[in-house]
Amino acid sequence: MNKARRGIYAAAISPLTAQFTLDTPKLVEYCQYLLSDGGCDGVAPLGTTGEGTSLSMRCKLRVANAFARAGIKPERVIIGTGSPSLYDTVELTKSALRSGYCNVLVLPPYYYKNAGDDGLFAFYSRLIGLVGDSRLRIYLYHFPQMSATPLSPGLVARLFKTFGQIIAGLKDSSGDFEQSRAFVEATGGVESNFDVFPSSEAFLDIGLETGCAGVISGSTNAFAQLAQGANVEDRSVQARKMELVREVRDFAQRFPLVPSMKYFEAIRTDNNDWLRVLPPLVELTPAQTKSFDAGLAELRSHQNA
Repeated sequence: MNKARRGIYAAAISPLTAQFTLDTPKLVEYCQYLLSDGGCDGVAPLGTTGEGTSLSMRCKLRVANAFARAGIKPERVIIGTGSPSLYDTVELTKSALRSGYCNVLVLPPYYYKNAGDDGLFAFYSRLIGLVGDSRLRIYLYHFPQMSATPLSPGLVARLFKTFGQIIAGLKDSSGDFEQSRAFVEATGGVESNFDVFPSSEAFLDIGLETGCAGVISGSTNAFAQLAQGANVEDRSVQARKMELVREVRDFAQRFPLVPSMKYFEAIRTDNNDWLRVLPPLVELTPAQTKSFDAGLAELRSHQNA
């Protein structure tokens, strides 16, 4: 059983059917694209960008088996299984493991606020015990803006020290690289086989230098190839490529992430089914799509210059 590889991941968007349920075959096809021509080293489906907390358990339980039937390598997938319910998280995690996918991204139980480090330690500890499988590799999910349940560096270090390789790493969606640095310093980062993934490709260069494992980003649904261009050892080449990566990331942040990445995919595939989002999210407005089109054209002109 292989731990997730390091590198550039897309927090994959989720295609929806006309009934607004997860289109699992289309998700599989899309992730296969991301892992090939899309330029990604790995994919992280059913996370925030994948509307994972809005999808039904029934839909999510089908995903790992569908990936396995398609032959997608487990080391290239980190599946979102987090839920406020411990037992839903256990069920989703066991489902992933049954299909051969040991790498899971687990939000803290975010309904009860101010749980404290002891309460959060108890949640992850009980999860590990109830799953009861040494193959399990948990990537903690720090996203305080959305969960309002932050994971402290002290808690992360305590979990890593207690459970070893089962606590495989962390996705830091705080947007503050100093927070990512703090997680690396608390655990030892890649030198200690603890993989911190910031959520923005704008941090790719400084992250790799600091001891991070790569990035898991929503905007790499569209722009992973550009990030791969900056994923090089030559510092002068990297610095030049990172200028465009940061420009692209700045552009992506002007728009609501999920509907804008779905709009990009609708353009790429000429298929407006991709525009569907689950409430409370809404599609881009006509003004937003016009602005997105203009900005994308400008970026492409810079890229070709």
